[in-house]
Amino acid sequence: MSRHIKVLHINSVNFGSTGSIMLNISREANMYGYISYVAYANSRTNKQIEVENNILIGSIIDRNLHLQLAYYTGLNGCFSNLTTKTFIRKLEEIKPEIIHLHNLHNCYINLKLLFDYIKEKEVKVVWTLHDCWAFTGQCPHFTMVQCEKWKKGCFECPQYNDYPASIVDRTKRMYSLKKQWFTGVKNLTIVTPSNWLAGLVSESFLGSYQIKVINNGIDLKLFKPTESDFRLKYGLQNKKIILGVSSIWNKSKGLDIFIELSKRLDSGYSLVLVGLSTDQIMNLPQNIIGLTARTSKELVEIYSAADWFVNPSMQETMGLVTVEALACGTPAIVSNLTAVPETVDLSCGVVAEEYNADTFYKILSNTSHTISKADCLRRASNYDMSKKYKEYIDLYNCLSGEGEEYEKNWHPDFS
Repeated sequence: MSRHIKVLHINSVNFGSTGSIMLNISREANMYGYISYVAYANSRTNKQIEVENNILIGSIIDRNLHLQLAYYTGLNGCFSNLTTKTFIRKLEEIKPEIIHLHNLHNCYINLKLLFDYIKEKEVKVVWTLHDCWAFTGQCPHFTMVQCEKWKKGCFECPQYNDYPASIVDRTKRMYSLKKQWFTGVKNLTIVTPSNWLAGLVSESFLGSYQIKVINNGIDLKLFKPTESDFRLKYGLQNKKIILGVSSIWNKSKGLDIFIELSKRLDSGYSLVLVGLSTDQIMNLPQNIIGLTARTSKELVEIYSAADWFVNPSMQETMGLVTVEALACGTPAIVSNLTAVPETVDLSCGVVAEEYNADTFYKILSNTSHTISKADCLRRASNYDMSKKYKEYIDLYNCLSGEGEEYEKNWHPDFS
């Protein structure tokens, strides 16, 4: 690289899936000669790990006030004026050539002030969308309620009291504000982790921007077939283990599918769910083994022990847990909804063509499925973390003039 280019990331958190993605891209950028900063909300959880070149946005008191105001007014991202102005002064000191946006929801920054700055300074922007929030009046997901109001303009929202929750429906107003704030940026590239999400963006008010698909990646040095005593520990030596993993379990993640499967599968099968709350575990059917969240090392052992990984989620922008399972040599059965089917092909998994427990049961009961561990590993190799983050570096290079330019108005194949 001929010069040190500054990149500044903005996200709500520095942990979890989006936080890890942000930090990993930032580290990769530093390795390639960029000077990368990461900015996120000032919160107790965000202070639990030390991060190089970090910027805390606002204060804990201001964040809590913003959350309360948004809850009672339905206006998300409309407060935190003073703390956002302080943050913008920091931006003016750093003078980043590229601002990489991630999750802007959850009440930690004034969105109008941020985008006014971006438009005034004509900063190049990369915006990785981890959900659908950027082009709706409020919700990050809408598949489960089968809503398409976001295509024209949100109103009478069926989910306004869900995350980011409010006691009043201001989705019509918020849709108008977000359209005003988020459009008109001179140089903005949207990145999505799936073709499915890219297709939705192309139908939204963000559709005039360049859209690039970069899948999320995993660490293949960590996620690989691994021997363990998991089967012995839980008495599953002669069982077919059907595994589900999620950071949170509810209907949208397919918990009801697993409950129904527990009623239909015979004693030769054992269902294992990871990521449940203690209350959920206490209320599970007796033939489901419920586990709370596990470390990545423990997950690798569980993935490797399973015979099938099942992902019946209704709302995913990619479905990275499926890839983690494949990387451990375990074939997958996935729902036919949202981006989940993109993670598998015929060599390593099965897509449930209808979303109901009967379909998943029939697939599990079909003994003709023969999927090799090698095919699962081959599929997972497409999601090598280092290769995926390098795609972001290539994007930075293009935007900063250090690499080849993108074809103008380039859009992915959404088919």
